[in-house]
Amino acid sequence: MHGQADRRSEAMRSASEGTRRRAFTGLWVAALLAILTFLVIYPVFMLLLGALTDTNPVVDGIRLSLSHLSIANFLAVLANPNVAEALLNTLIACGGGTVIAVAIGLLFSWIVVRTNTPFKGFIAAASILPLFAPPLVAGVAWAILGSPKTGLINTMFKWMGSDLRVDLYSMWGLVFVFGIYYAPYVYMFTSSALRNMDPSLEEAAEISGASPVATLFTVTFPLIMPAIVSGMLLSFIVMLGIYGIPAVLGAPTNLSVLTTYIFKLTNWSPPLYNTAAAVAIILMVVTGLLVYLQQKLLSGRSYTTVAGKAFRPRSLDLGPWRWLTFAIGIVYLLIVVVLPSLALIVAAFRKFMFIRDVASLFDMRQYSLTHFESIFDNPLTMRSIYNAVEVGVITAVVGGALAFAIGYTIHRTRVSGRGAIDLISTLPVAIPGLVVGVAYLWAWIGVPGGLYGTIWILALAFIARFMPDTVKALSTSFLQIHRELEEAAWVCGKGVLGTIRTIVLPLARPGVLASMTLLFVLAIRELGSSLFLYTSNTMVMSVLLLDYYEGGNIGKTAAFSLVQTLLLGVLIGGANWLSRGSAQGNVARTG
Repeated sequence: MHGQADRRSEAMRSASEGTRRRAFTGLWVAALLAILTFLVIYPVFMLLLGALTDTNPVVDGIRLSLSHLSIANFLAVLANPNVAEALLNTLIACGGGTVIAVAIGLLFSWIVVRTNTPFKGFIAAASILPLFAPPLVAGVAWAILGSPKTGLINTMFKWMGSDLRVDLYSMWGLVFVFGIYYAPYVYMFTSSALRNMDPSLEEAAEISGASPVATLFTVTFPLIMPAIVSGMLLSFIVMLGIYGIPAVLGAPTNLSVLTTYIFKLTNWSPPLYNTAAAVAIILMVVTGLLVYLQQKLLSGRSYTTVAGKAFRPRSLDLGPWRWLTFAIGIVYLLIVVVLPSLALIVAAFRKFMFIRDVASLFDMRQYSLTHFESIFDNPLTMRSIYNAVEVGVITAVVGGALAFAIGYTIHRTRVSGRGAIDLISTLPVAIPGLVVGVAYLWAWIGVPGGLYGTIWILALAFIARFMPDTVKALSTSFLQIHRELEEAAWVCGKGVLGTIRTIVLPLARPGVLASMTLLFVLAIRELGSSLFLYTSNTMVMSVLLLDYYEGGNIGKTAAFSLVQTLLLGVLIGGANWLSRGSAQGNVARTG
């Protein structure tokens, strides 16, 4: 009798425990879906509603806006020759930049992974350095170098007696800067694919009589085609959403792309918010189609290059030509890192940018700390630094916690609804930063006592903007933890939260810290999402840098660029230090 009573009591406890766990998981999924709806779905819905009406849904009410739905804004946008010109310029600039990025990224991945080039570690580091330069800083540096009248490159040509002149305030200048700065995306994809490719496939081609060059183009590159296409599309997608480089290099000659055109629409008097929303939707649709293409293209063909047999990537002996490939790496480093850095240093410390000749360039009497003193005398400078750090901390802590919850739900549970969570959390990858800013502007600008005009709206926009990056960065940490560790904790009586706190979080800590630091760095350098959401009290560093540039003071712009770059360098060094304890550290994209 006692045994039966104990069994009934145990069954009742198990049933009660199962009911509580189901209720908890239901609330967990509902809470995550509500947060994601607030961060992603609601702003995008308001953006779409704004594009489909001539009213302000927030100020005039959603019901009134729904009664005035039409596609008039889209028809007007599509019939506008300025939009067509901006779209064409966008496709040319991003397409040309992508071609250069693929050529550079593929070349360096082959040099680093498949040749015996000396100092390959150094070349590999140089290949990804452009990722850490904010686009606006890169644009300013190349404007100093390639200005048709006062550019340092043209000054050197003149000193050498050459008639050559460089003008980066042009389409080819935009294509060039896009290409050299976004090549690392292609490099990261293709270098990983080359490392994982069985060299016996190439050896078989050479045994059949193919030359090394023929093998490269008929076997090696075709087999890593998914990686090449993925890197190519990612580079194109990132370029589509960039504002800083086109704003600097395109503005002097009125060369508009979609991102700069959207910003112009909101700066007109009166602001054309509905038209800007329509253009933003078009940009988002184009980006979304490219993301879809990236995921689906080539999926029907087999590119399997890794089998069960162990192998080591072979290293092609280049003989004396290995020094040529090393020299290519040095030239790339000089062009992408050294020259822009020197340009910023010269402009930041030089009293006036007018340089009569090369002797004047090296005249130390022309240099001082005037521009640094000027920017730090401006109260907006310290305020922008403080605001940027505050937004970065909020974004890192709140965004990191949310990404952990989403990643755990997707990768460590089988609850119903996790597919919807995965889908919604991935959506922002198809939304350029500038469009995120416009969407949040539509969602909150007219709400009394709302988020607009606060630091929080910037932080929430950044969290939504970089959510896919953070969740992806955390996924490796979750997948490395075996389920039997959690099961053992459950057998010992730990609940879900107790298991997360005592098992999952300690084991995933290096990845969590790296992801939070990644969020912090991305938030510090983000410009596109900030342009529509800041006020005089919430201005951040990237916006103030653009303000200095548009004010026409190159010296202040260069000085503040160096301050921002130095701060980012310290943060990236901190990221490496924090993630040192992880065997598979995952501080990835800062684009």
